[in-house]
Amino acid sequence: MKTDIHPNYREVLFHDVSSDFKFITRSTLSTREKMEYEGKEYPLVKIEVSSESHPFYTGKHKIVDTAGRVEKFRQKFGKVGSKTAVAESE
Repeated sequence: MKTDIHPNYREVLFHDVSSDFKFITRSTLSTREKMEYEGKEYPLVKIEVSSESHPFYTGKHKIVDTAGRVEKFRQKFGKVGSKTAVAESE
């Protein structure tokens, strides 16, 4: 087996920013950020959706829109194409 060709497989802290949920798992993802969790420092990977915030696991419908896609759609098409805008006006 060749040496020094495999990625660094280590414990990484994943942080769900939408629900402020953190969990540790092993990964090869590289990141510049670090965070202390339970007295130990881990590489930090920020995610938008995890089992704590996903509608399938929570049973709640929640719009996750960090890129402003819904607002861009409403600006482009107005209230004509948006079902949520129609529901709000009733």
